Amino acid sequence: MSLPTLKSERLYQKISNLLIERIKEGQFACGQALPSERDLSKQLGVSRSSVREALIVLEISGWVEIRTGNGVFVCDVLPAAEKSSGEDAGVEELLRAREVVEGEIAALAALNGSEQQLAELARVMADMERETSDNIEFHALDKRFHLLIGEMTGNTVLTDIAEYLWNKRYSPLFIHFETYYAGRDISVDMANDHKNIVDAIVARDGRSARKAMQLHLRHVYTSLFSPMR
Repeated sequence: MSLPTLKSERLYQKISNLLIERIKEGQFACGQALPSERDLSKQLGVSRSSVREALIVLEISGWVEIRTGNGVFVCDVLPAAEKSSGEDAGVEELLRAREVVEGEIAALAALNGSEQQLAELARVMADMERETSDNIEFHALDKRFHLLIGEMTGNTVLTDIAEYLWNKRYSPLFIHFETYYAGRDISVDMANDHKNIVDAIVARDGRSARKAMQLHLRHVYTSLFSPMR
């Protein structure tokens, strides 16, 4: 007897697949607006963050169109074939993991970073403060900032983990999230967070460095999952 292969799905994938089925059944017609994030959350008994991830996946796969400030609408032309509707990791899952792991990395960086690395960190921070736009240059500096802190642990495994977590940001799901929900002035908003992290690391204060990094990543989470205005 042959048995089917069971696929483990994350909650946002289950939500997106359910909504696809409802669209196919005609419960949501082409051009029709879906219920709001809040209504879907209440009806399904799930968090709004999971609903938001599911809606982003539906847009990536061609089922809906997100119109900022107006809602989410079923596309006039639906996909002819099924497309992959999920990533290995959701945005919320990734940010929670980064908060835990990078908090500890920052604490170790404060204890183990060399004077040369501390000086480089200060230079990167200064360059980030001068870069007031959310552009390619800012993202390159932001990447260097986080990966340098990983290098400062003196542990190559943690350095690799820091880079692995950062590279997860390049998934279509995360990119779409930043496009729709990250504030335009995020580079300015995060400048104080970065400064607090640097100050704690330079002071060799591991506990404060951990807290500063964790708070920074909570702020990133809030910028992506706060209710739409």
